[in-house]
Amino acid sequence: MSTENREEFDVVVVGGGPGGSTLATLVAMQGHRVLILEKESFPRYQIGESLLPSTIHGVCRMTGVADDLAKAGFTLKRGGTLRWGAKPEPWTFAFSVSPKMAGSTSFAYQVERSKFDKILLDNAVRKGVEVREQCNVLDVIDGPDRVEGVAYADADSVEHRVFAKFVVDASGNKSRIYKRVGGTREYSDFFRSLALFGYFEGGKRLPEPNSGNILSAAFGNGWFWYIPLSPTLTSVGAVVRRDMAGLIQGDQEKALRNLIDECPIVKDMLADATRVTTGQYGQLRVRKDYSYHHTTFWRPGLVLIGDAACFVDPVFSSGVHLATYSALLAARSINSIIAGSVGEAAAFDEFEARYRREYGVFYEFLMSFYDMHVDESSYFWSAKKVTQNRHSELESFVELVGGMTSTDFALEDAESAALRFKTRSAEFADAIDELTADEEGSMVPLFRSSVVRQAMSEGAQVQSRALLGEDLGPDVPIFPGGLVTSDDGMFWRVPEQM
Repeated sequence: MSTENREEFDVVVVGGGPGGSTLATLVAMQGHRVLILEKESFPRYQIGESLLPSTIHGVCRMTGVADDLAKAGFTLKRGGTLRWGAKPEPWTFAFSVSPKMAGSTSFAYQVERSKFDKILLDNAVRKGVEVREQCNVLDVIDGPDRVEGVAYADADSVEHRVFAKFVVDASGNKSRIYKRVGGTREYSDFFRSLALFGYFEGGKRLPEPNSGNILSAAFGNGWFWYIPLSPTLTSVGAVVRRDMAGLIQGDQEKALRNLIDECPIVKDMLADATRVTTGQYGQLRVRKDYSYHHTTFWRPGLVLIGDAACFVDPVFSSGVHLATYSALLAARSINSIIAGSVGEAAAFDEFEARYRREYGVFYEFLMSFYDMHVDESSYFWSAKKVTQNRHSELESFVELVGGMTSTDFALEDAESAALRFKTRSAEFADAIDELTADEEGSMVPLFRSSVVRQAMSEGAQVQSRALLGEDLGPDVPIFPGGLVTSDDGMFWRVPEQM
């Protein structure tokens, strides 16, 4: 290729979903040249419709898209309602219980991802990102000691090569290039599940003020999500054990109906509903192998974010949160390296340590959460729990499910330490039983449970920096010898330079 035809960017991002568009925007806002290569044409269908406050009021405010989301008419999500535990009564938590999310930031959205993702991608373009759709990335371009770009095919199957200082894989769990970072993708032994899901018109809503809440309902063979996307449209999915794959791959319509019949609360909510059978929501879909992590997240010139790096069971709606949070961490690394303030190894080691910790918090908590049920015949209650609990304020449960997470957990310790916190799962179950028996619906029992007391702060820092900027004050390293965040949240800094 002649030098005249050689295309060069500072960053090439593979995938234009929430992770890719967020990273591209945060890097472009520093004046760098960024290209997104997206294999589809937006708007396009995607699952992962229930968001968390830290995404909306933290990361999305930093990229400048929060006001656009507020105008889009998405369903307000003020918390969550769960039919989870030994008793049949559902229980509800509100984001406003946490002081870190009180007031104007005590909500998130339930979104149609085709609309949400398009808003984020359009915002990236306004911030200076170049987007090329219907471009299928074939492989990375290897240099002597680092990745130097990618090869891709356009909509006419014409192959191109584009070079960059950094390649970011934000192309999700079906990434074609994630293996080029080295290492292996390791699947969880605890969360090897399948999800069968579709969409319904006319489903019931929970009573106000919780009509926009996600409903997560456990039953013998798994659990359901029930997400109100609009006043009439509902996303409904059953997460079941993998040995049910044969049933799901057969008559899926019959399989979903049979599963709904097993879950009384969801059956009641859908009593007068009809399944959508046309358009982007017209087919039943299956997703498998929910939880995994890659053994390395980066090599020189290449970094994995979002589902390309890891994914965990979606009971607490962590998918978009993990994608956008990892995008923010990686954008800080790239901005800092290009600025010359931090070396590549130090910057991406900080990214990987923080992202693994965030993933680990959800993974650990879910292992405990799944085991709080007394019905041992239910398959996923046999999962072991490894939750760490160090703090005294039980609002941390709300902070966890709101994306306000932080811990010094090491992912490698999870399964080897599976029995460390068995009593805390029983304690959590007792708290839920007490809460459901309380006619006034008091949250006090939850706030006495140590499994919910794990105060978590990183997501809150992201949100606070987006809202307060320099008023937040100096940051401190999370890991020994680690880096800290700049006042605007866009860079890493060596602590001595603060």
